[in-house]
Amino acid sequence: MNVAKWLLLGVLTLPFTELAAFAAVAVAIGLLWALALVVGTSLVGAMILRHAGGNHIGRVRVAMADGSFSALQADSAGAGILLAGFLLIIPGFITDAMGVLLLLGSLAATVRRGPAKASPDGVVDLEPDEWQRESDPRLRHRRDEDAG
Repeated sequence: MNVAKWLLLGVLTLPFTELAAFAAVAVAIGLLWALALVVGTSLVGAMILRHAGGNHIGRVRVAMADGSFSALQADSAGAGILLAGFLLIIPGFITDAMGVLLLLGSLAATVRRGPAKASPDGVVDLEPDEWQRESDPRLRHRRDEDAG
């Protein structure tokens, strides 16, 4: 079976597996606690999307307008956090588990990379492996003004 068929099968069976997982958790800890967990994780997902999602969507919008896909690739941890927020909003324990794993992986990648440090004058110092020089014809006039 190719990937598209497996993906379609997974999407079609997800509601049934979520229902079975909810029933198993409700039997183990009680119906009210299971409902509280589902509502709680949905609220956490909404908070993640509100906090991190708006910033990431703004960066994606700017990168798409500029045609700069390198900016999108540089912010892959932000995309992981955004997807984790969406998965947490969807009610169910399976999607919540996937969202938590994705969130932990994205946060671990962000911690390993470390935040970019800005100096008081607004300059961001990046490590040598965090940037590459690309020529941009829109910036030639700025270079000419700086030289003259």
